[in-house]
Amino acid sequence: MLKRVFMAPDPGRARLRFAARGVLGIGLAVVVCGSAGISLVGVVVGGLAALLALFTVTDPAVRGQAVTTALLPAAGLPVLALAAVLHDHPVVRDLVFLAVVGAGVYARRWGPRGHSLGVFAFMTFFIAQFLHATADLLPEMSAALLLSVAAAGATRFGLWCYERRTPPPAAPAPPPGRGLARVTTRQAVQTTAGAAFALVVGQLVSGDRWYWAVGATWWVFVNTTSRGETLVRGFRRVLGTVIGIGAGFLVAVPVAGSGVPTAVLTAVCVFGVFYTAAVSYTWMMLCVTVLAELLYGLLGVLGPGLLALRLVETGVGALGAALAVLLVLPVTTHAVTHAWIEHALRGVRACTAEAAARLAGDDSADPGARVAELEQALARVRLSVAPLVHPLHPVRSRKRRARRVLALLDDCAREVRGLAAVAADPEASHDARLAAACWRVESAVEALTGGGTVPARAERPLAAGPAHAHLHGLEGALAELAAPLRARSGSPLVGA
Repeated sequence: MLKRVFMAPDPGRARLRFAARGVLGIGLAVVVCGSAGISLVGVVVGGLAALLALFTVTDPAVRGQAVTTALLPAAGLPVLALAAVLHDHPVVRDLVFLAVVGAGVYARRWGPRGHSLGVFAFMTFFIAQFLHATADLLPEMSAALLLSVAAAGATRFGLWCYERRTPPPAAPAPPPGRGLARVTTRQAVQTTAGAAFALVVGQLVSGDRWYWAVGATWWVFVNTTSRGETLVRGFRRVLGTVIGIGAGFLVAVPVAGSGVPTAVLTAVCVFGVFYTAAVSYTWMMLCVTVLAELLYGLLGVLGPGLLALRLVETGVGALGAALAVLLVLPVTTHAVTHAWIEHALRGVRACTAEAAARLAGDDSADPGARVAELEQALARVRLSVAPLVHPLHPVRSRKRRARRVLALLDDCAREVRGLAAVAADPEASHDARLAAACWRVESAVEALTGGGTVPARAERPLAAGPAHAHLHGLEGALAELAAPLRARSGSPLVGA
């Protein structure tokens, strides 16, 4: 697990910069709120609002990111007001919370912006429960939210706007559909049903900390599209929480209430949340859990009993999500695996074509950006295939196939990264053999995604240069993919 987190490819050091900027932006928000005379509760609101603004806004263009960031208060402030005003009216509060859950998930149909605004609205209501916000705290909390979003925006678009040099890749779109077949509509129904279960059972467990169960259900559904993905994500959430609680006894409990140690550890946890999010949900949840424990320590309520309750409520939320995906509009893993693997294979082809164009002298070709898109697509493939390679999966043959597919896709990505690096060298040259190899790669991808015959790999040239070597390796990996992708009566993909 450590190797997966710290040795995972990080093209352009994107994850490192993402994490470092998160720490800087949240630190600036906390300083601004503190300098404005806002109380500790308001500062916590501000820090969490800045975290969300920097973490959840994923529009592909900088201008789109700026618009989405500017719209966050419009989604958050009304929800914050409702949560505070309804604090003493639990029945109405709970119904409104479930409505926010459903609307927040449904908003994902409008792409990255809808997703960001939906998450911000949900988390604003959640934070209000976390801090037991009442109407008298509303002005201060609203001011903290506005100041923090502004500080996050200043960091992202002023102090450190690295996207101007390397535009972030657009996230792959989920499989299409209509009505209840649409992913966002189905998930809105599933998440609301799971959250309702979590809310009721969570309140039976604790009348004060029930919201942890609802939060667990919500986050289990983020970035998942099949029942297998959701079940695995729920398992990883519980696992990360368990490890995080153990870590909390070692670091959070001893420093509870101490300003400087808490600030340092909080910065480390924030960095961990941002850095691990793309590669390990378990590690991200470990960091989130320790971060929550540190905040509870600042608020003076941290203790062993609270940590145990956090674990129980997380389990309730994961159970709610599991029941929802199994009983409410279930979708099998195979229903989405095909689309994501095909998307990754087409990404391999796009990377190869871009690198070939660069080698041919086209200075506008940018294989590096295509590689970043491929890495994102592969991350989505790993999430989709995760249920099939999980240790608890009962069918060994399918598990072997899935692992083989993932290994060969990783080989493709490694060769493509090497090819892009060679293409970036101004002294690299292009010849007819490279063009022919690129054509064979494109033909192999078309065959794998369209059901044709994958062309055989050409013999390796005796005087092969680095680009030839990477293309030769890429041809071999694509040729080997044909067998596991079409095992069992010609079924096209792993989940068949």
